[in-house]
Amino acid sequence: MTTETKISDVDSTTILKLAQAYWAAKTILSAAELNLFTVLAEAPATEAEIRERLGLHPRATQDFLDALVGLGLLAVEDGRYRNGDAADLYLDENKPSYVGGFLKLLNFHYNLWGGLTDLLRTGNSQLKGGQDFSKLYANPAGVRNFMVAMDGAAADVGPALAQEFDWSAHESFIDVGGARGNLAAEIVKAHPHLRGACYDLPQVEPFFHEHMEQLGMVDRVVYESGDFFHDPMPSAEVIVFGHVLHDWNDDNRMTLLRKAYDALPEGGCVLIYDALTDNNPANFLRSLNMRLVTPGGSEYSEASCNGWLEDAGFTGISVKPLVGPDMLVVGYKPAG
Repeated sequence: MTTETKISDVDSTTILKLAQAYWAAKTILSAAELNLFTVLAEAPATEAEIRERLGLHPRATQDFLDALVGLGLLAVEDGRYRNGDAADLYLDENKPSYVGGFLKLLNFHYNLWGGLTDLLRTGNSQLKGGQDFSKLYANPAGVRNFMVAMDGAAADVGPALAQEFDWSAHESFIDVGGARGNLAAEIVKAHPHLRGACYDLPQVEPFFHEHMEQLGMVDRVVYESGDFFHDPMPSAEVIVFGHVLHDWNDDNRMTLLRKAYDALPEGGCVLIYDALTDNNPANFLRSLNMRLVTPGGSEYSEASCNGWLEDAGFTGISVKPLVGPDMLVVGYKPAG
């Protein structure tokens, strides 16, 4: 593997800039946590008005707002702050393009990164109680927040997957761990001949139906309820694992792929997208994040993914860029 940055190009200034990068990150994450951008979407406001609306102390608010101006997310004119174009489009929770829910999840992850040294010394996830979706989904408010975060995390993936895979030869698909159906809805909108389904835990189903009604996709995407480790995998011509395999260890990944193979008809295929580590060194940071927040998850290499697919019985495996850091891996169940 090669990297674009040569060792000789890294000087003390570069090192310090890298070490201080968390300053900007935490400023943006705190702004999302406070819903600052949603407040400013209603109307521009002075520093004093923002303090009153958000319940902030005067000592740091001015620097906080001006830092966001410097980062390009806010603008200020005559003492009144407003959202920049990108913040207005993507960080106002009242707009369908909102991705701030994922920033709120990253704000939670930020605290876990303080335990990176412990992870390196012990190998232990820094998420107390481990990864237990049944506990995460026990609180309806927690389910809703996580669904919004997943929408933001995969906002660009649905349209990209609708374009980058040839759906014309297939009539049905199921998105495994598909949350409240955002990705499935994008694919069906682009390819109306498809029968789409979303497969996730029972606690998610009410939020799926609510979301499909909001999107005008009722009856165009259906919900399959179950636990993909304990229940049979629903059958479809295409089974999608998007940002799912990176949650689990190798044994669990093989379990899911074997179950998918069994559920597919001959000639059916599995689609996997995750941030493969081969061609993007930044994906090793994403992999560290998965190791911090899960007991066995990580990003993985193209060779590893191909090996799992082959062991599960898939052939005709291909890999191509999808969108952002994600690569699309396709494998087919042999016909006849």
